[in-house]
Amino acid sequence: MSYIALSEKDKKEMLKAIGVSSPKKLFDCIPGDIKLNRDLKIPTAMSEPEVMGYFNECAQKNKNSEYISFQGAGAYRHYIPAAVDYLSSRGEFASPYTPYQAEVSQGTLQSIFEFQTLICQLTGMDIANASLYDGASGAAEAVLMAMRINRKSKVLVPKTLHPHYRQVINTYTRNLGISVREIGYDETGRIDTTELEKNLDNNTSAVVCQTPNFFGVIEDLDKISAYAHENKALSIAVLAEASSLGLLKAPGEMGVDIATGEAQSFGIPLSFGGPYLGFMACSKEFVRQFPGRISGETNDIDGNRGFVLTLSTREQHIRRERATSNICTNQALCALRATIFLEILGQQGLREWARQNIQKANYAYDLFKDIRGVKAFFSGEIYNEFVIKTGKKWKEVESEFMRKNIIPGISLERFYPELEHCGLVCVTEVSRKKDIDRFAEILKGILAG
Repeated sequence: MSYIALSEKDKKEMLKAIGVSSPKKLFDCIPGDIKLNRDLKIPTAMSEPEVMGYFNECAQKNKNSEYISFQGAGAYRHYIPAAVDYLSSRGEFASPYTPYQAEVSQGTLQSIFEFQTLICQLTGMDIANASLYDGASGAAEAVLMAMRINRKSKVLVPKTLHPHYRQVINTYTRNLGISVREIGYDETGRIDTTELEKNLDNNTSAVVCQTPNFFGVIEDLDKISAYAHENKALSIAVLAEASSLGLLKAPGEMGVDIATGEAQSFGIPLSFGGPYLGFMACSKEFVRQFPGRISGETNDIDGNRGFVLTLSTREQHIRRERATSNICTNQALCALRATIFLEILGQQGLREWARQNIQKANYAYDLFKDIRGVKAFFSGEIYNEFVIKTGKKWKEVESEFMRKNIIPGISLERFYPELEHCGLVCVTEVSRKKDIDRFAEILKGILAG
């Protein structure tokens, strides 16, 4: 569609048609005491070349290529094959939206179907939906889904779950009469199972468990699921680092009822915080309480393979009170990128990718904890993140690293006041040995000074 600006004559005709003398009259319904009766304090209008020049100047301020990053905490730096960018930017995929008309949306429906299939294979679950906004909303949707299944009002959430995910769960449940109890962690960095057992009762709807958890420690999902099922509660697994599915045992093989998480690691760049890609999978017995929608495979009247929306229980399609979610997009372009990424890697590539993450992280972990003034804070097995405690405040350590163009990780004191002087460090397959060794030498010098 061509863009044609409105002339003053056009504007007057439109105002006359609706019986309004001026555009300002459209806002008369807004109380005067909350109106902003002045112009916005923004720069004056610029021409297109000026706008392009302005944003190019802003882009020059980014230090992305100059800094080495060891940050993770739910947003991971991974290598993305060039084919992912090329294929996902093709015209036919440029604007995938909700496939309301199956007969003209076969490509979108098939890519969604392939994404669901891959998620089922990775999680070991029966069914997967056509994606969610992100890992945090996925965790919250899983909690609400559990409530719909068993009609219980208490959920146990560990402090080892990503702090942002916990905030979103609290926001979703705040006005629904749901009690969210937080469970502490032990010296291994895992859920404190003694505290978990004490809080489990007949009113517990679900036990949430992130693995690898926010501290990078691998949780014992088998044990957590068993505790939940003994009390007739559901087991929810949250996977904020999806690359771990290439090596760790699938949630479906460990008694998990609902698996959800963040698929940003599957070919989606960090992009200053989004868009990301949530996923969810579950046992087929719970399909009627699944949020979002499911793309399915079928045959047309001539026997040809085709794809349809098999299930779509969101408020756009059915009565609001019967909807299982108000999710209004399926993040189809992000899901497509994840699908292309996983198909490029294949089963062996995915396993090798995960192996490099765990090997490099453990190399760094062993190297750093031998430095004088550094303590390995938790004893649990790690994936690609770990916690270290230093003899100095982490903010001071971070400042010294930043002067040398290295982002060392994040301060945990921000989220956990009891973890003073502790930092969360992440190492992925793109972290080079020489950069890890340099990190160790700089840290040694900082703590010796």
